[in-house]
Parts: sequence; C-alpha cells; structure tokens
Amino acid sequence: MIKEQEYKRRREHFAAKLKKNSVAVLFSASYKIRSNDTEYPYRQNSNFYYLTGFKEDKSALIFVKDKKETKVYLFVYKKDKTEELWNGKRLGVQRAKELFDLDDVFEESKLSCKLKEFLVAKRRMYYDFKLDYSKVKLLKRYAKGVESFKNAAPLIEAMRLIKSDAEISLIKEAIEITKKAHHRAIKKAPKRNYEYELQADLEYVFKKGGAQSDAYTSIVASGNNANTLHYIQNSAPLQTDKLILIDAGCEYNYYASDITRTISSSAKFTQAQKELYTLVLDVEKEIISMIKPGVLRSDLQKRAEEMLTQGMLDLGILKGKLKKVLKKQKHKKYYPHGIGHWMGLDVHDACPYRDKKGKEIVLQAGMVLTIEPGIYIDEEDTSVPEIYRGTGIRIEDNILVTEDGYENLSIGIKKELFSLQS
Repeated sequence: MIKEQEYKRRREHFAAKLKKNSVAVLFSASYKIRSNDTEYPYRQNSNFYYLTGFKEDKSALIFVKDKKETKVYLFVYKKDKTEELWNGKRLGVQRAKELFDLDDVFEESKLSCKLKEFLVAKRRMYYDFKLDYSKVKLLKRYAKGVESFKNAAPLIEAMRLIKSDAEISLIKEAIEITKKAHHRAIKKAPKRNYEYELQADLEYVFKKGGAQSDAYTSIVASGNNANTLHYIQNSAPLQTDKLILIDAGCEYNYYASDITRTISSSAKFTQAQKELYTLVLDVEKEIISMIKPGVLRSDLQKRAEEMLTQGMLDLGILKGKLKKVLKKQKHKKYYPHGIGHWMGLDVHDACPYRDKKGKEIVLQAGMVLTIEPGIYIDEEDTSVPEIYRGTGIRIEDNILVTEDGYENLSIGIKKELFSLQS
C-alpha cells in the first residue's frame, strides 16, 4: 500500500511546479451512467488519486500558492445517514482531517465560497483541460481576475513516469494475479467451446485474487478474430487447431497489468503457427534485452520492425529487399502498432513520450512499459502463403527499467512454445 507520506511528497512536488500567486484545482471523477438510472462501477480520476489516494466522488483538491508558501485543501462530500443507507459510508470531514496531512478539509458544499476566497489577487489558475464543462464554468465564474489558465494534467502525468517502490509492488501484485489468470486460460482452453468462456476463466481469477476489476476490457480472439486489434466481442466459438490471442490484465489497488499471450485451442501448434510464433517471440526477447536507461523507445520500435520484416521476408509473407520494404512501410500491413506504452495507474499510462521541447524522453530507472510485438495476417489476404492466413499473434510483457538494465515483471507467465503445448 502507498502511505500518506508518499502522497504528501507528491503534493509538495506538484506544488513546486506551480507559479507563485496561483491556484490549482483538481476534481474527483464523477459516476458514469450505464443505462437510465444505473451506473458503471466507480473509478477515481487517476491524477486526483495520484495526489490523494482518496477514492470518493464529489471531492476536490485545491492548491493555493502565494509568494511565500502553498496551502493545500481537500473538499469531501458530507456525512448523511440517509444517503449512506443507499450508497454506502462516506469518510466525512473529521475523519479526512485525521487521515490526510493537509492544511484543512472542508465539505464539498463550501467549494464555491472557498474558491472565491482563494482566487483573490491570484494571477494564474491550473486545472485539467479535459475537465467537464460544467466544472470549467464553475472555475471561471470566480476567476475573473485570473490572467492565464494552465493545464495541470501534464505536470502530474510527468511525475507519474517514474514509479516508486510502493507503486512497483502494486504493479507486481497485479501481474501475479494476472499470471494465475493466464495460466488457468492456457489449461482450460482445450475444454472450452466459446471465447467468452475463457474470458470468464480469466476474470474469475481476477476477482478471486482480490483485483478490483480488469484493467481494460479483455480480448479473447480466436482464429481470424485476432487480426482485429481491439476485438472485445469475445462471442465466437473456439476453432479446432486455431490460435487464441488473449490480451487481459487486472487492476489491483488502481495499478494495471497488461499481458498478451497467444495459445492454441488444442494445446498443439501447427508447423506454420510455430514459425510465426517463434518469430514474434524472438523479436520480443531481443527488444526486452535492449532496455536500459538512456535508450529511446523509437530505437526499440525501429529494431522490432526490422526483425519482424526480415522474418516475414524469410517466410515469404513479404517480398523484396529489407531496406526497400521498410522504406515503403509494407510491413505495416502486418504490424501496424507501436512496440509498447507506459503502464501504471492507467493501462496506457497518461505520461509524456516527449519533453516540453518536443524531444523524445529516454528510458530512465523506475519507468514501467510494455513490450508487445505482433503479426496479424487476415484470412482473406491471398498475397500471403495459405498456411499463414487467418493467424494473429502478439506476445506482451511488462518491463521495469532498472539502474543497470531491466526487470521483466511478467517473466513468470508462460510463453515458451514447449510450455503452451501438451
């Protein structure tokens, strides 16, 4: 778990980034309507959570910075017995004062009058530019004297790039639960008839392991369905001797995992499937081995594309010379996405890939990213040898950049061919 001292350090770090004579306002997430009067399960705004660890809605965090100091205030929803009867207990002002190391805590109903007070003689206001317009209207109603508005989100998201030891521990726990889920899917696949049955196997383990939810909608794509990158219907029958691409990870205490494995519905790979799988696995291992501080993600991308393209040339999927094929980007037909992304509080962590000057950010110790090469060959692609058609393969692991290289956090999840076959 992440302790209040760490959240306080984050708030101090954020406050140091603010200009003098400014106010920064961050809001909690709101409930999202699913249908009529039913709602999706609540999930806190990641940036708000990063600075507070507070999971309730109808809350706000305000920084007030003058020439000498910064004050930080939390606004929480009131304690109300009738509302709590229907919707659950609230922390309330008094308990929040005991738990959070802040300058003061107020009821959310006082936000407007306090905001008006805080903004007196302030020249700048920071808020998340993706904020719901109704809240933007509230802020600007009391910001008549403010000279400029700044986006607070990039300041926090840059902080989120480097994970603390506590964050890494939570990510590891999410991955451990996800490992058990994928191993169950590998074991159960020959006995299942539909994609959604495997999805149920995965998500049963997520819940049983203590994860609050999946980190994203699980992908269980059999046969040609794997060639739709964001396939989430998971409704088709499993086909004998076809591969199944499973992209699934849980969220544990707000931290994500993101794992892809490609397995066989019959626990046996055909020769053609072995050739494609081995190519993707060899690329993944090579790219992971390159990870260390100072490396550019674009170099990882370039090397992955070179290796995959050469492999596809060797198998007759592509034709021509390597340099020419790469220059014309013919390989993009079969490998259209990036080599990976940041991961943390969001599965696609909302952290920058370039600095303020537009320069690519190099890998640094404490960053967590995915590595996920793949090959996708549609069943209707007659330009490719028939034995490879209708096959989609992706292998994805979660990697921590360390001081002297990397740690594959998901190394324990089976991916070697011998471990996927009976």
